[in-house]
Amino acid sequence: MVIDSADASAPALPPPAPVDPKAPAKPPVDDEAPMHWYILKVAFNREDSIADALRKRVNMEGMTDDIGEIVVPSEDVATFNRDGKRRISKRKLLPGYIMVYMRINDDTWFLVRETGGISDFTGAAGKPMPMEPGDIERFINRPLVDDEEEAPIKIGIPFKVGDRVRVKEGNFENQEGDVDTVDEANGRITVIINIFGRSVPMELDHWQVEPL
Repeated sequence: MVIDSADASAPALPPPAPVDPKAPAKPPVDDEAPMHWYILKVAFNREDSIADALRKRVNMEGMTDDIGEIVVPSEDVATFNRDGKRRISKRKLLPGYIMVYMRINDDTWFLVRETGGISDFTGAAGKPMPMEPGDIERFINRPLVDDEEEAPIKIGIPFKVGDRVRVKEGNFENQEGDVDTVDEANGRITVIINIFGRSVPMELDHWQVEPL
């Protein structure tokens, strides 16, 4: 009888491991975290320069796929000088904060936290929290205006309710009163003035009064 030497020398294969039908399935691997809008706490009055510095670092490190838009939320406001000349300027909606569209991973976390002027993400227990949809609509997706329609511009009024002011001109010049309401849409304020022993509300252009 001839014996096949290859079969005789080959070790026997172990039996396959039993499969546990109750074992949980292996979860799918998420190679990329999703991108969301996040809010960063930054140094007050340095929002624009910090946002520019972060944009430059993102470009230098080649991380534009992981960090997209960087926004300092603001709106246009009209201000007037002493001569009554109108000037359009930007007013920050959230002083001390900027917003970034990004995905959170070790590299992006390190880059953001190592950028000068940035203190932390907003969130709970040190965990960055994505922005709520309502806040995204409010601060990022500003309402669009038709081409034929002029965007309304608020008036930058340097007074708030309760401020004590003096009327500079008109029939009530030199009268003093307290600011009762502020109408930024029309650039007017209502001042409560005492006349003949009575408190009378007077609606004035904001440049007609001065602070005390």
